Amino acid sequence: MRIAMVSEHASPLAVRSDGAGHGRLGGVDAGGQNVHVHALAEALALVGHEVVVHTRRTDPHTPDQVRLASGVVVDHVPAGPAVELAKDDLLEHMGAFAAVLRERWALARPDVVHAHFWMSGLAALDAGRALGVPVVQTFHALGAVKRRHQGAADTSPPSRVALESDLGAQVDRVVATCADEVRELMALGVPATNVDVVPCGVDVHRFGLPDDARRRPGPARVLTVSRLVPRKGVDTAIRALARVPGDAELVVAGGPAGAQLAGDPEVVRLQTLAATEGVADRVRFVGRVDPAAVPELMRDADVVVQLPTYEPFGLVPLEAMAAGRPVVAAEVGGLADTVVDGVTGLHVPAGDPDAAARAVASLLADPAARARLGRAGRARVLEHYAWDRVAAATVAVYRDVLDSRTPVGPVVAEMTGVHS
Repeated sequence: MRIAMVSEHASPLAVRSDGAGHGRLGGVDAGGQNVHVHALAEALALVGHEVVVHTRRTDPHTPDQVRLASGVVVDHVPAGPAVELAKDDLLEHMGAFAAVLRERWALARPDVVHAHFWMSGLAALDAGRALGVPVVQTFHALGAVKRRHQGAADTSPPSRVALESDLGAQVDRVVATCADEVRELMALGVPATNVDVVPCGVDVHRFGLPDDARRRPGPARVLTVSRLVPRKGVDTAIRALARVPGDAELVVAGGPAGAQLAGDPEVVRLQTLAATEGVADRVRFVGRVDPAAVPELMRDADVVVQLPTYEPFGLVPLEAMAAGRPVVAAEVGGLADTVVDGVTGLHVPAGDPDAAARAVASLLADPAARARLGRAGRARVLEHYAWDRVAAATVAVYRDVLDSRTPVGPVVAEMTGVHS
């Protein structure tokens, strides 16, 4: 098939070590979606599909198109200024984005379009329906969930929830990444019959099992890897560390580059919290980590913790399990699906440092349990989350859409003014 992916703010090029100008992983708006789009596109290309990923141009010096070794083409779409903008500021540029897509798809019509994130969906639906191309939508995050958890701190456009509801009802199919997202979509009025669940995946080869005979010296190590934004729960991890007996250290990976940590407001907030909790000497911020270095970082950890207040899916637990490491995870969003409590890790309530501390302490005190959970985690990702399996499930959705497509009503763009 000829597959067009639309990922307006999350370029797949961000996963490369030379990803400057495409948003670097670990930044405020660069994370799991970049990884997902890159890996899914590569997996689809590997089995013979022709894949083009359309993303907004954020650097005037980047080529119009970049062809990856796999054959995937990354197409830079001019829509708004060629600089990095916060994703919440991109809505006004989606009309221009859609106009370029219409022009390009008129010249080379894809068989199916897969939009990633809600604004990508608006542009994709506008352009796709003008040309009769079916559109599949993955939201990656939902505005209703974000608003519920962030309240006044939510910077999304006020129209986001209504537009997502309309979008979910009008695309040919919604691909949700976990069971919790299906429930949220149904609450938005999206029919369950129009939703398929296909999880995100993990590179099971890159995160292969380490040689456990090679033991890193020093104190026990707890690791968290995430963008440094408040909802990711790094503050909960710091508070939990203060309640863990002994001299275990917490390594925090993500955020700006190491040289820029000192001036980052969120790092300063977390460092101040660590000092208040009396663990400043046991919390180490390493900043942005090159994707190639993440597997070794995982292997050097005894326990990986992910304690967000909410999480649409969450790739880090999959990476930890692929590396054979037990996970202490908040029981929210996709983490409730991927981490099996008592089998591949331990669930704790979101925002509960006492529960997190008990879980971490129990694992640090029991090497046999850590090894058992690590082996089970590795087996689980091999069975359910390897990218070849995720790609095959995604292709099955595309084929079902193409086989069952029927005429649909007016596009969201016509109702909302997204047209240029």
